[in-house]
Amino acid sequence: MNKKVLLVSYCILAFIGFSASAQQPAILLNDTTSVPQVTETPLFSNYNFTYKSRLDSIQKIVPLSYNEYVQKYIDIYSGRKDMMGRMLGLSDYYFPIFEKALKSLNIPEEIKYLPIIESSMNPHAVSRVGATGLWQFMFGTAKGYGLNMDNFVDERKDPIQASYAAAAYFRDAYEELGDWLLAIAAYNCGMGNVRRAVEKADSRDFWEIRKYLPLETRNYVPAFIAAVYVMKCSEKHQIRYQRPSYIKITDTIQVNKFVSIPDLARALSMEEEELYALNPSYKKKIVNGTDLSPKRIIVPKVSLANFAQIYELLNSDVETDMNVVLASTDDRRVMKKASVAKAKPLYLYHKVAPGQSLGLIADKYHVEVQDLKVWNKLKGTTIVPGQRLKVLNNQAEKGTLKRIRG
Repeated sequence: MNKKVLLVSYCILAFIGFSASAQQPAILLNDTTSVPQVTETPLFSNYNFTYKSRLDSIQKIVPLSYNEYVQKYIDIYSGRKDMMGRMLGLSDYYFPIFEKALKSLNIPEEIKYLPIIESSMNPHAVSRVGATGLWQFMFGTAKGYGLNMDNFVDERKDPIQASYAAAAYFRDAYEELGDWLLAIAAYNCGMGNVRRAVEKADSRDFWEIRKYLPLETRNYVPAFIAAVYVMKCSEKHQIRYQRPSYIKITDTIQVNKFVSIPDLARALSMEEEELYALNPSYKKKIVNGTDLSPKRIIVPKVSLANFAQIYELLNSDVETDMNVVLASTDDRRVMKKASVAKAKPLYLYHKVAPGQSLGLIADKYHVEVQDLKVWNKLKGTTIVPGQRLKVLNNQAEKGTLKRIRG
């Protein structure tokens, strides 16, 4: 066949189901959208040996401690039967994607439950400060871990790309902190905050350093453990699997031309929003594939007979402005500071002194090592005396620039 054919490969991914919320445009949500705040010192009048036994039985690599804080979130999530039923349904599609990405870097499989408390597994979730997607990446961290944001695409919303970026972050966090609960805490508040809490507590036990962490992070780890428990023991709490509205076997098509999602949906005889739900990262509902950078489209499994109907579409050009413009930051903290102090320089400069490391400099300015690497386009952590490093201005005034939220 003469193949201007944009079709490079097919691969069956999984069964899919999306809740109605997963199909909507970006929804502005609070930080850690599914982690409600609870009293800091809940009364522990209902110690449940059965719950502890169940947690012990499902524990693999990540410690699943049982205490009053975890119990409080078990009570909350087990009571949200409708929400958790939807999470069970969405997990049929998303968990195989998460598991593959995590396994590629030897990250514990249990981390796949984190998007439940991050975004309720909604790829369009956006926090109040701009954290976006299933894994709630901030703009700067997403760039640092290889995700692309431009006028056509936001890969923070791409379940596959974002999952590999999250796995890379956990690899780095565990290498630095040496404990999975601390790595999970760092995912919420940044490695710098966790390092400082470890120093204050003189301990690497999360439950020992917990009081030195930001309030949200103190709740974040117990909420994660509770979410794992409720997902694994859902039947014990009368939580019923909710069969998603759309369940399909999907194929992957690689295209090297611009393809309109609405046009492709019509060719596939399906609703436009259903196809967009499968491809949430394309901001204009246009897949901007090129010869140098082919793009992936997820579609319902296509029979050979049906493929003939979309062949012409896949080989035609879309009339649109094809210029790709890299996105500027959508971190609302940075944008707010810029609007308040327009005349101030965005960056200040630090001259590296003998014996200084990126970690020491990051602590000095209350930023993350990864931020310094992004701002200075550093591939590694090697720096030399006399080197000038860019540091985002005014960070010391507001505290740490947190990796996920702030």
